[in-house]
Amino acid sequence: MKPSEPNLRPNRVRAGQRGVTLVVVLLILVVVTILGIGGAQIALLGERSTRYDRDYLVASQAAEAALMDAEFDIRGPNSAASDVQRVTKFNNKNYGIFAEGCGTTAANRGLCLPADLTGKQVWATVDFLDVSETAPSVAFGTYTGRSFDAGTAGVKPELPPRYIVELVEDPQPGSDASARAAGKQKMYRITSIGFGPRKEVQVVMQIAFRKEKG
Repeated sequence: MKPSEPNLRPNRVRAGQRGVTLVVVLLILVVVTILGIGGAQIALLGERSTRYDRDYLVASQAAEAALMDAEFDIRGPNSAASDVQRVTKFNNKNYGIFAEGCGTTAANRGLCLPADLTGKQVWATVDFLDVSETAPSVAFGTYTGRSFDAGTAGVKPELPPRYIVELVEDPQPGSDASARAAGKQKMYRITSIGFGPRKEVQVVMQIAFRKEKG
């Protein structure tokens, strides 16, 4: 009798099974890696969104503070020692302090005549990042003596908020149309900008303000 030949089939089956297992494990590792990267990206986007919301809120509060500071600038009381008389300049007979573009001197800084109907709005052309001595906008507290906590340390605005004041027609219903036509009925449009912990985060706010007297 001839010796029986070894049966190699089981060995080939086992070798094939080991190869399939390796492929399956590699596929599982790829899927787990993709899921991990996706989860990390989602977490990063969530953190960025939360940080942006925080920065936007900081900038919004700063812009609101600048609007209030501008109201004190217009109607008082002003406590800045060198400019306590500026409030008296906001009256129905003293329109000459408002400048084309915006004033840049200590006497009329940030006081602007509105653009004509064909031009771009003044507030859209002002460089609010200009903090020089000839800046066309007013830094918080310049004429009111109020302080504002700003800087790069901690979660607070990197720069103090700023504002401008435009002289505009008063459209109040029931007012004297002839007076408006003669340019006597005026009010003020205040535009402020607030900055976030990074000055690139900016919020612009605007209100119309009518002085009670003067």
